[in-house]
This record gives sequence, structure tokens and C-alpha cells, in this order.
Amino acid sequence: MKESIRNELPGEISEIIGDKVLTEIIIRTAIGDVAAVITTRSAKEMNLKVGDQVLALVKATNVSVRRTG
Repeated sequence: MKESIRNELPGEISEIIGDKVLTEIIIRTAIGDVAAVITTRSAKEMNLKVGDQVLALVKATNVSVRRTG
């Protein structure tokens, strides 16, 4: 994936929800919370924890949208 400022969202991890296979990372950004699903192995290899500053990379083919109201 080619990175650009348009698809980078800096933020802070506010919650981590995982099981043996997949882990959901909740990232608090300036425009709201973003949920990213990665493998649990990747989360462990990156040693991710609540409070870490991260950069969410968004690829248009992998974005989910849900109604909030």
C-alpha cells in the first residue's frame, strides 16, 4: 500500500480486544475512534498496549462503515 497523508490517522490506543486469532485495536484520533482488526500475532509482535501512540493506515478496500444514530 502506498502511504500518503490522506490515508494516515495518528492516534492513541484506547482499547485492545483480542482472542487467539484476531485482535481489535480501538484508536482515538482527532476525528473520532477508529477500530482496526489485526492478527493477534501481529499485535504481540508490535507489543501494542493501551496508551501507545500509533498511526492507522487506511486502505479504501478495507474500510467498514456503520450507522451511529
